[in-house]
Amino acid sequence: MRPGGLRTRGRGSPGAAGGARALRYSLRVPIRTRYRLRAPSTGRETVIEAEPDRIYVDRDTGEPLEVTGKLLPLPPSPSNLPWAVENLRVCTWCGQLAQKDLNDCPHCGRRMAPLGA
Repeated sequence: MRPGGLRTRGRGSPGAAGGARALRYSLRVPIRTRYRLRAPSTGRETVIEAEPDRIYVDRDTGEPLEVTGKLLPLPPSPSNLPWAVENLRVCTWCGQLAQKDLNDCPHCGRRMAPLGA
């Protein structure tokens, strides 16, 4: 693994092109997305970063959890907060909504005023 999440893979034979090996770089992008899961019998909900093709079970009842929704923002996003009223604020420059944990507006790119100002 190289710095910055780059993975290298050699191609070609050592004798080809004077012993030089061609390298192919690919970015590793996380495929985990946050989901809201619910236990059908109890109605209890949880939010987790779920992996595809994996079954999650309730630790108390042992029954499989049902997916009730996918949380926004979806990757790749600079924020980890879901799009909910309590997690949003208005950009002082463009008036668009942005998550509270961001310093720069994702719409206009300008620095937003500090919270509470």
